[in-house]
Amino acid sequence: MKDFNFIIGKNLNSIRKQKNLSLDKVALLTGVSKAMLAQIERGNSNPTVTTLWKIATGLNVSFSYFMEEKSHEVTCVTHDNIKPIIEGDGKMRVYPLFPYDSKRRFEIFNIELEPGCSHQSPPHNDGIEEYIIVNKGEMEMIIGDDKYKLKYGDAIRYMANKAHCYKNISNTLASFQNIIYYFK
Repeated sequence: MKDFNFIIGKNLNSIRKQKNLSLDKVALLTGVSKAMLAQIERGNSNPTVTTLWKIATGLNVSFSYFMEEKSHEVTCVTHDNIKPIIEGDGKMRVYPLFPYDSKRRFEIFNIELEPGCSHQSPPHNDGIEEYIIVNKGEMEMIIGDDKYKLKYGDAIRYMANKAHCYKNISNTLASFQNIIYYFK
């Protein structure tokens, strides 16, 4: 099983050094405490989705930048070998399938929401588009003031620079693919 905490920490440290930023400056840019950033860099913390988005937005990098590893010609990802990023007391699990690649400019996740789980995502930077493809269950997407009910096989695309919410509206697990495309 990949140790994403170690990979996330190594990549956070790398981007911080590339940008010549102190932990104090990163804390100011991201709204994440210096102590938490230090724990993440050491691989001692399992950051939440919300925390990683704050850091990514503040440092102007992709969400999955923190999960990047060296690229290979063929990459086979098995669900059992991915340690999920957990949010909402375990009710939301994000499985990074293909982290961001600057040549391709997208990243792909499998996300699972337990019944009743609702995850509010803050607006992302301009130039980010999300694609959602429902694999299992039913869910509701709230994008700005608009609501969209989605079930197995349904898909939606939207600009992610406004608040959006993923919500499981069923009594069973909802699972969906989330493709994030960075066109700017």
